[in-house]
Amino acid sequence: MLIHSASQLLTLTGGPQRGHDLGGLGIIINGAVLIRDEKIAAVGDTGELLAAYPDEPTLDAAGKAVMPGFVDPHTHLIWAGDRALEFEERLQGKNYLEILAQGGGILSTVSATRGSSLEKLMAETRLRMRSMFEFGTTTAEAKTGYGLHTETELRLLGALLALDGEGPLEIVPTFLGAHAIPPEYEGRPDVYTDLVCESMLPGLSEWWSCHATDRSMPFVDVFCETGAFDLQQSCRILTRARELGFPLKIHADEFDNLGGAALAAELGASSADHLVATSAEDIQALARSETVAVALPATPFGLAEKHYSPAQDILEAGGLLAIASDLNPGTAWCENMQFALALACRYMRLTPAQAIAAATINAAAAINRAERVGSLEPGKQADLLILSVPDYRHLGYRFGANLVGTVIKKGQVFPN
Repeated sequence: MLIHSASQLLTLTGGPQRGHDLGGLGIIINGAVLIRDEKIAAVGDTGELLAAYPDEPTLDAAGKAVMPGFVDPHTHLIWAGDRALEFEERLQGKNYLEILAQGGGILSTVSATRGSSLEKLMAETRLRMRSMFEFGTTTAEAKTGYGLHTETELRLLGALLALDGEGPLEIVPTFLGAHAIPPEYEGRPDVYTDLVCESMLPGLSEWWSCHATDRSMPFVDVFCETGAFDLQQSCRILTRARELGFPLKIHADEFDNLGGAALAAELGASSADHLVATSAEDIQALARSETVAVALPATPFGLAEKHYSPAQDILEAGGLLAIASDLNPGTAWCENMQFALALACRYMRLTPAQAIAAATINAAAAINRAERVGSLEPGKQADLLILSVPDYRHLGYRFGANLVGTVIKKGQVFPN
């Protein structure tokens, strides 16, 4: 198939974009893309590609912008229930940590998820996946973390693998057994940390070798935060995961600066996520590393907080910056990466071009997929969006409506 007559073809060639290089879109005016065998075969000028491939089936982009599919590198996709009551409580003055301390927050979703049938979990998750895909996300990281014991965590992981097989949204799984201290270990975080290191992670390794032999290892993540896992506990968990061969991620500095971002850089984690309270020293540590700083602007928005990830400081230091939705039931029930871009433009002062690069090629780097997705280059997976607008700047400028007209995943067309 030859997609032609794009007003702007955003190729984002050249790999992940660091520091003030963020925002290079590689635009081809009146561009075209040739797709064969689920991959991009060629990109270039419409006239030249139509002349070179006169017998190719065509799809007319009709003067609309064409770009890579969004890559969402941080979601909590699979859970049961909702936390609408807690949203009301926050509006009445309680903060996130207060709600967590009284057994709400993550723990209330843990209770609902543990008690849910697999069929119900997958049905609810499919609806969120469909919404994400319609808004233009073609690849998404997805975490476990609402089981907090081995059996349920592995059940969630198995469900994510099954949902990935159903498609069309491509799922990159993450094991987040260290999302919170489960209620049965209240007041004993070190004991639960021992369990994660000595039982859960080795069990995960054995389970994965039996159930997913054709896939790369899942990420292992930890919530390094006040009320969850401290820096020492987080280091133990990630170090053990690295010993077992797992790639690493970390939740860090959402509320307090505990040093999790610097730890991520030290251990070679693929990403450090949230990064609202990150210190200047930790930003420099990230910038000296290949660890991607993942900002989640829908989360402070969802919590009505004033502070967002210090994107300009990260770029000034020369860091790798990505954007994600943080789709979750408590703080950011948002399947729409377009809205995350709009927030990033307003509260993190990114340009639309920078936000698009952060949500495509840099987001792909945050999940170790930059060689496969995130840009339109020959040999890469044919994951594209045909927007309903002729100028990419409408992303970020507009919000609330869906500006994606057509989603193409591995060369298959899904009109909205």
